[in-house]
Amino acid sequence: MIITLWIIQLTLIPAFSPLFLGIVRKIKAKFQNRTGASIFQPYRDIGKLFRKDEVISEDASWIFRFAPYLIFAVTISIGGSIPLFTTTFADTLFNDWLVVVYLLAFSTFFLALAGMDAGSAFGGFGSSREMTLAALTEGGLLFSVLVLAFLAHSTNLFTIADTLSSLPLFSFAPVLFAFAAFLIALLAETGRFPFDNPSTHLELTMIHEAMVLEYSGKRLALLEWSAANKFLIFLSLGANIFFPWGIAFTTDLADIFLALILFFAKVGILCLFVAVLESSIAKLRFFRLPDLLFTSFILSIIAIGLIL
Repeated sequence: MIITLWIIQLTLIPAFSPLFLGIVRKIKAKFQNRTGASIFQPYRDIGKLFRKDEVISEDASWIFRFAPYLIFAVTISIGGSIPLFTTTFADTLFNDWLVVVYLLAFSTFFLALAGMDAGSAFGGFGSSREMTLAALTEGGLLFSVLVLAFLAHSTNLFTIADTLSSLPLFSFAPVLFAFAAFLIALLAETGRFPFDNPSTHLELTMIHEAMVLEYSGKRLALLEWSAANKFLIFLSLGANIFFPWGIAFTTDLADIFLALILFFAKVGILCLFVAVLESSIAKLRFFRLPDLLFTSFILSIIAIGLIL
């Protein structure tokens, strides 16, 4: 039973991340009075890229070739180490929040290096913008979950989920402030509106897309899949760290099945929120983004102040 749960835990993020990306795109299409592609279209896109040949710049070094595999492996490792539907795996390797943050920063660093490595001008300014946003996002992202760590007296994500599941409702005000800060960081880290346009074709507005512009074939498929994994990882953290109700604390089949249903329901609600938000606002100018990220940091500080 434990082995089966471990396989589900390890494969849940990569198996369903393209699906939730397709759901967000489908909802956005409905808001724009379009039919839109199928919610399974991201699977087809990734499969098509795996079948295509690659073109690699002569200026590219081993970093350009190695980065997609590293970034994909990081997302798989994090996805297998965070609370998704059960707390059975509380002793996994990367279940500490600080480790998760550093692994995400590590993958971002290599993605930025790969963007510059090919010698493309667009890759260079995309990497510059990405590192600027990453540096400004880390504060709000780190402190938003540290609010919960103060409540749980631990940075272990499973311990945090366990503690918050029994937290009285009248003590939930700091959690809501922290969740608002986390949502802003989520949009920045996953390249969503108002920070980035994930479907842009305008070179001068690209951030993430500029860094992967030189990739093609299998490596581009891995990067697109990694981006979808990262999106679902952040949705899962928002659903199960701040609102951990429904996570199974036993290995009983009924509890596991109910926990999986609630997991998909909570992540679906967050997908709806992201789609509605992206359909309601425009992308901000780059020099206005630090103000929004500073708001995320301030909300986290307010939440910490309410606890202390």
